[in-house]
Amino acid sequence: MGDAKSEADRRIGRRALLIGGAAAAVGTAVLARDELAHLWWRMPGVEKPRVAGAVDFAGARWVEASPANYRRADRPDDYDIDRVVVHVTQGSRASAVKAFQDPGHKAAAHYIVGQDGRITQMIRELDVAFHAGNREVNEHSVGIEHEGFVDRPQDFTAAMYAASARLAAGICLRYGIPVDREHILGHVEVPGTDHTDPGPHWDWDRYMGLVRREYTAAENAGKNQESPSSAQ
Repeated sequence: MGDAKSEADRRIGRRALLIGGAAAAVGTAVLARDELAHLWWRMPGVEKPRVAGAVDFAGARWVEASPANYRRADRPDDYDIDRVVVHVTQGSRASAVKAFQDPGHKAAAHYIVGQDGRITQMIRELDVAFHAGNREVNEHSVGIEHEGFVDRPQDFTAAMYAASARLAAGICLRYGIPVDREHILGHVEVPGTDHTDPGPHWDWDRYMGLVRREYTAAENAGKNQESPSSAQ
């Protein structure tokens, strides 16, 4: 117990020294307020405030995954988000939700898109989901599961493609991710993986076309909202 306390004290001391040194180096008058905000919650035992049940995609239903299946973080402040990984559940939405809530499963994605187009969010985008089987990819990506089986093309419905495209476009717009196949990839393309999803029946041309269309529409809508009204 004493050793653990001493180690904790040393960690706090080192962190405090780093923070104090940063402030001294640039001067308190120069250190930006938002940078100080990032520093305080990084102290041991202090966590950045969160809103319970908040979703990152409007209209998504929140169902929390087991904490054993993801790591709390503050992306993109600690890890840049620069990829979207497409998965297939190899089962129903209900079975995927149950698996992601099971601490023994040791894996979960941020989102599940159903065949009916409904979206369930189980992990916040700011947190690191264990979905890709590659730590570096996990830390820098958002995982989207799709209800169905890789060998059943009929599982990939129009509603699913449309909803997933809106979701992916929003993620790309939010984090400045290029809408291309280098940054929107299948689980099978993750280095070191032994998974094959989303499989040969996933229509990448169709999907990427929808994502680009949704991205452009959302981008234009944002520009229109920022522009002053011409009506006098």
